[in-house]
Amino acid sequence: MQFYLTKPVDCDFDTAVERATAALKDQGFGILTEIDVKATLKTKLDAEFRPYKILGACNPPLAQRALEAEPYIGALLPCNVFIQQREDGQVEVGVMNPATLVPITGNSALQSVQDEVTQRIAAMLAAL
Repeated sequence: MQFYLTKPVDCDFDTAVERATAALKDQGFGILTEIDVKATLKTKLDAEFRPYKILGACNPPLAQRALEAEPYIGALLPCNVFIQQREDGQVEVGVMNPATLVPITGNSALQSVQDEVTQRIAAMLAAL
């Protein structure tokens, strides 16, 4: 099973960030963090990199359920959504495949959270 899901989008990078943020909001996720990887690598390493952002998304009710079922789930929170402009110029939005949650943790008590997150992420990607 692939650990991530991606969807190519037919727009520029900044528009993809806006669309992803709006689609996440529609699914009950807020953005806790935004990491501009390109700017960070330039500042810290004076290295050039393609446009790439990581949005730390959180759906508080789902996070609470996950934390109650698995106290170590914080290692996987928040849900990171990335937007990148690939080397070929195509922009894509990606996220960790929620279907890997139970297999990674070995905790079947997370199954209902995994199922709901899977539905919400699929809807978010479809909305792009």
